Amino acid sequence: MKLVVVLAVVMPLAIIGCASKPKPRVPLALKAAVPQQFVVLNTQGIQEYQSKQFAQARDHFAEVVAGAPTSAEAHYNLGLTLYAMGETEQAHEHFIEAANLAPGDKVIWDSPALHAYGAPEPNIQKQAKEPNYSNQRPSFGGMPRR
Repeated sequence: MKLVVVLAVVMPLAIIGCASKPKPRVPLALKAAVPQQFVVLNTQGIQEYQSKQFAQARDHFAEVVAGAPTSAEAHYNLGLTLYAMGETEQAHEHFIEAANLAPGDKVIWDSPALHAYGAPEPNIQKQAKEPNYSNQRPSFGGMPRR
């Protein structure tokens, strides 16, 4: 009887805990190496993104990408805006470019395009797969041959 009462209390709490919303994605500030005029454009784009003016934000972020093509944050911001507008193919390209420019950046690697692959671990080297073969004839059920 006590077990049933405990389960009746614990199960709804577990369901509510598992149903929590993911953390919202927000545009990123640019690094200090980017010229000031693009930092201003990026700031305007962030404000427009947050007020859901995605077309204007897209235009500002596109200008930043054109002026600072090696900025991972600029590509991420443009990808985020395009994703919010439903242009997922173009967004995917910018998320990939951002990930290439900033390997190991957990925020960028959590983008919708790359979230399924998880964050990269720069210290882990991929192991080459060895072929799974043997020079022995197969046997039935793992039993030794007679």
